[in-house]
Amino acid sequence: MLLAAGRGERMRPLTDTTPKPLLAVAGKPLIIHHLEQLSACGFDHVVINHAWLGEQIERALGDGSCWNLHIRYSAEVEALETGGGIFKALPLLSDPFMVINGDVFAEVNFASLSIDENDLAHLLLVENPPHHPDGDFQLSDGRVCETGDQKLTYSGIGLFRKALFDDCRAGKFPLAPLLRQAMRQHRAGGELLGGEWIDVGTPQRLQQLELMLRSRNYSEITTK
Repeated sequence: MLLAAGRGERMRPLTDTTPKPLLAVAGKPLIIHHLEQLSACGFDHVVINHAWLGEQIERALGDGSCWNLHIRYSAEVEALETGGGIFKALPLLSDPFMVINGDVFAEVNFASLSIDENDLAHLLLVENPPHHPDGDFQLSDGRVCETGDQKLTYSGIGLFRKALFDDCRAGKFPLAPLLRQAMRQHRAGGELLGGEWIDVGTPQRLQQLELMLRSRNYSEITTK
């Protein structure tokens, strides 16, 4: 599942008329970089949620066949936050399923990721970026927990089981409380993402990604 329902407030005025996933970087919309990467890793089914200017996303991507993908959409009248958006899309998803924030870029072989049989979540964490110096969660021996002095930042990429949402109801709600509950139950695994990662949340970081991709062969990135 690609999360693409955010308003993109920090990207304004760029996102006043264009949804953030369709902002161009290195000659193509950011979300198409994701689709190409997923296709190269062997995925064939993708679910995309959308809200703000979502009809533009559907027109731009269609059914996904030009990337050898089958795309289904989960439309939201108003953005339901990460937790609510995933919950609404659960009937369209496999179990377990992967979620990728539409506004991150990462060098990772998505096909290599796995989740332990008893875990509800498996998170990819990164070294804390300058804009998030305090981090989110501690990683120790492949387990993710809330406490600790050496916190890392959640990359926006994770594997989840539908059971994580068993006690949820339709509506707008965040994902973080569900993750913390799984951690307290010792049912959250994780790993450190070692490759390049950028949270494309501002025009400045969009430009950073633009410069990075234009300075190297993007085809080398998709298969790492």
